[in-house]
Amino acid sequence: MACGSAAAPSADTAPALPPTDGVFDYQLGGTADELSDGTPIDVVARDATAEPLEGAYNVCYVNGFQTQPGADWSEHPSALLRDASGDPVRDPDWPDEIILDPSTASTRSAIVEVVGPVIEGCADKGFDAVEIDNLDTWTRFDSISREGAFALASAYVTTAHDLGLAIAQKNAVEAARSAHDDLGFDFVVVEECGAYDECAAYTDVYGDHVLQIEYPDSLAEADLSFAAICVDPARAALTILRDRDLVGQDDPAYVYEAC
Repeated sequence: MACGSAAAPSADTAPALPPTDGVFDYQLGGTADELSDGTPIDVVARDATAEPLEGAYNVCYVNGFQTQPGADWSEHPSALLRDASGDPVRDPDWPDEIILDPSTASTRSAIVEVVGPVIEGCADKGFDAVEIDNLDTWTRFDSISREGAFALASAYVTTAHDLGLAIAQKNAVEAARSAHDDLGFDFVVVEECGAYDECAAYTDVYGDHVLQIEYPDSLAEADLSFAAICVDPARAALTILRDRDLVGQDDPAYVYEAC
């Protein structure tokens, strides 16, 4: 898969976008075929290792800018970002994830050799779209350039569209306009935009094609209630409150509310 510039798919081949109404759930930590009260789910995001939900619009989570725990990168050592000592750089918040290095065409090609088949697996399973996490690494690690990160993102857009999948930008409010207009992302999955007063920056670009997740801890820090998020005119059409670890419904920590 080449790491070239992404082109928006033509109108007759454009992948389907998620519905802008109905029931949305974010199920990265545990899956369920319906809400705990029996309500059917219309739009769901699940990890690439999970199966899609029959009858729903399914978004496949793929970590495109950091390694997934347990993934084998031994044949692609150049793809890993390294510090001055040559050691792989780990995400301080997720220490089992190593940061990928999109600095050059060769490192981007190495990354796509590993991540590309994961995206293909999403398509083979029957997912409708992919969300590519951690685009914002260029804002968190000085040795990663915006240009390199965007070039890798462009490769992911091309890969997804070639497979008939829609592709979602994940967070990275600084990139919203460019990600949509220049890179060709179709919709966006955002966490905590209500807590950080960033929702308008996404909805102004993507309109109703925003899937919004809020978490109780960040709302508490911002002294906001979920009810306040729901009456915010800038919030997404599909907005939910989930527990931080996105646990399954049988876990006591499970939280789910929807606007």
